[in-house]
Amino acid sequence: MTRGDLRPPSLNSDERTTLVAFLDYLRESIIAKATGVPDEAARAAGVPSGTSLLRLVKHLTAVEHNWFVWAYAGEEVELWDDDAVPTAADTTDSLVAEYRAMVERGNAIVAGCADLDRPGARSLRETEPPSMRWLLVHMIEETARHAGHADILREQIDGSTGR
Repeated sequence: MTRGDLRPPSLNSDERTTLVAFLDYLRESIIAKATGVPDEAARAAGVPSGTSLLRLVKHLTAVEHNWFVWAYAGEEVELWDDDAVPTAADTTDSLVAEYRAMVERGNAIVAGCADLDRPGARSLRETEPPSMRWLLVHMIEETARHAGHADILREQIDGSTGR
């Protein structure tokens, strides 16, 4: 089954709009790769390290929460385990919905940032808090890397290819 090759965003806009458009494009690629797969297949590890489609979605949800909500916005919330394994109660639908909600929250934090050079409240690393620009580029890199993993996992499950 071929999904079709969706091209990256085609726009000439300001830096923030461009960065968010590419990040959203990659986020939707992750969602598309997980959607339509039976929960059992999406939960099954496709490689010896234990990576599965659901684990990728759960990981990216935690990464979005930790970087945008906890680190950048500085909200007094718990850090989420970004290496958590999906539970028996986790479904493709529930994890994709949670991911979509976290994407919306992250995008709201980005929209509320008047200056991409402004550092966040704190860092997940042993560095000074990064700027929103750095955070957006990092999230593009993180999501793109895992979108590639999701491409391979989905092809292993049902032969589906395309972005």
